[in-house]
Amino acid sequence: MKKIIITGGAGFIGSHVVRRFVNTYPGYQIINLDNLTYAGNLANLRDIETQPNYRFVKGDITDAPFIDSLFASEQPDAIIHLAAESHVDRSISDPIDFVLTNVVGTVVLLNAARNYWQGAYDTHRFYHVSTDEVYGALGDTGMFTEDTKYDPHSPYSASKASSDHFVRAYHDTYGIDTVISNCSNNYGSHHFPEKLIPLAINNIKNNKPVPVYGKGENVRDWLWVEDHARAIDVIFHRAAAGETYNIGGHNEWKNIDLIGLLCSIMDRKLGRPAGESAQLITFVKDRAGHDLRYAIDATKLKRELGWKPSLQFEEGLEKTVDWYLANEEWLQDVTSGHYQQYYEEQYASR
Repeated sequence: MKKIIITGGAGFIGSHVVRRFVNTYPGYQIINLDNLTYAGNLANLRDIETQPNYRFVKGDITDAPFIDSLFASEQPDAIIHLAAESHVDRSISDPIDFVLTNVVGTVVLLNAARNYWQGAYDTHRFYHVSTDEVYGALGDTGMFTEDTKYDPHSPYSASKASSDHFVRAYHDTYGIDTVISNCSNNYGSHHFPEKLIPLAINNIKNNKPVPVYGKGENVRDWLWVEDHARAIDVIFHRAAAGETYNIGGHNEWKNIDLIGLLCSIMDRKLGRPAGESAQLITFVKDRAGHDLRYAIDATKLKRELGWKPSLQFEEGLEKTVDWYLANEEWLQDVTSGHYQQYYEEQYASR
């Protein structure tokens, strides 16, 4: 029986990974380690919280004595590490938190793995989940591959790049079985509404301005979060030690075009006249260090491990809208007064 600690399992992507592993592998013991900061929400996992192979542990990955004691008591076979501060805007306002969680927290986990798996590295695995933002920005053409040089432009992406380097260093120096994946933008259910798609859905629903940075020309590659969880499953079980895989949807959209599509879907779902929601689009001052374009080449993952996205973007976006409209209570619970204050400060109109 495998015992796997999944860090950040109460967050957006983490909760989908936890759910997939709990439901797909009843013989595994899944321990969800999360500190329940603003974006961590146990309501994301209500549907599996009573499963016999699932357990939640609250804890801070930067607390080395706690992490050491957790490894000693649980003796995990593997770590899937998703816990991270992940919002670029917040990293610009408070970069230290990103250094502590994303860099120091990762090294604390690596040290625990090094100490408690010593002599048996080949039967244990440390899977580090990262982002395409470590690669920097692209021009109008080209795609990020696993060999693309790192060139982070924000405190968030710099902290994730640093953590990636530490993971590789622990593999090369100590022989720990590590794998890394770098994924494009995710969308889907249970996403905290500071991010573009859930923020826009919430605002359109409530007839509030939909903030779009600059002229909306920034391009992102979007992947349905359940496809990301499926990719993590495949990589965790089949990748060779020391490997890196890019995960992407081959699905590039300008922000303004994405919001336009979302407005059309929302008009239809809410019974509004066509074009009504688009009137809520409000252009706001672009943020510092805003990368123009990301695009992931996931050819290696498809060629070597057989993974590819399962949904077309339009279908996935429809499913996402349906979930948020059907889960108004969840959305109201996470949009607290503190979040509203942050929102007003971050997205003030020009």
